[in-house]
Amino acid sequence: MELQFYGANCLTITTKQARIVVDDNLSELGGKSVSKDGDIAVFTHQHGNPKELPKLIIDGPGEYEVSGVSIRGIGVRGHMDEASETTSTLYKILIDDIRLVITGHVHPDLSDKQLETIGIVDVLCMPMGGNGYTLDPEGALKLIKEIEPKLVIPTHYAAEGLNYPVPQKSLDEILQLIGMEPIDRVTKLRVKLADLADLTQLIVLEKN
Repeated sequence: MELQFYGANCLTITTKQARIVVDDNLSELGGKSVSKDGDIAVFTHQHGNPKELPKLIIDGPGEYEVSGVSIRGIGVRGHMDEASETTSTLYKILIDDIRLVITGHVHPDLSDKQLETIGIVDVLCMPMGGNGYTLDPEGALKLIKEIEPKLVIPTHYAAEGLNYPVPQKSLDEILQLIGMEPIDRVTKLRVKLADLADLTQLIVLEKN
């Protein structure tokens, strides 16, 4: 499994059988879409219709099996939701025995049932830019401690070429606030179970 990051919450997850594109709303933020025909398009929030022709669009709770990938969508309270609302979808993706979680703009207060459903996590990708627009570093740290992933990848922070409706914190400020030093900075991450430590570590996936 190979991960690349394009800014905001947009990630690509590439396997031998498939290419998954997560939250590609880059064109709405002044960037360039990375989606291609035949991708599996995954959205954690409401979205417009992709211009490309995806193999499958996944944009809500449920269980999905496609191209050797298992994807489970869990309805959760969005960052700006009232306590009774669940307008966002968190995804747990199983690829080659690696358990990957994409949170999207989730509220930091997950229920015990939701945490139980999430279960064991190898890699956690989550926004940390804050300022009322998405999870802030404090909320992200709370979830990291509850989920206890082996590897954390920050997303949705200030990035050149993207114009957020609300300014986002810089990556350096975020790392200082959560008190975690990255073990590496890469533009492309190949994830192997054997390389993951037992204790939670953080890696910076540089924006492509």
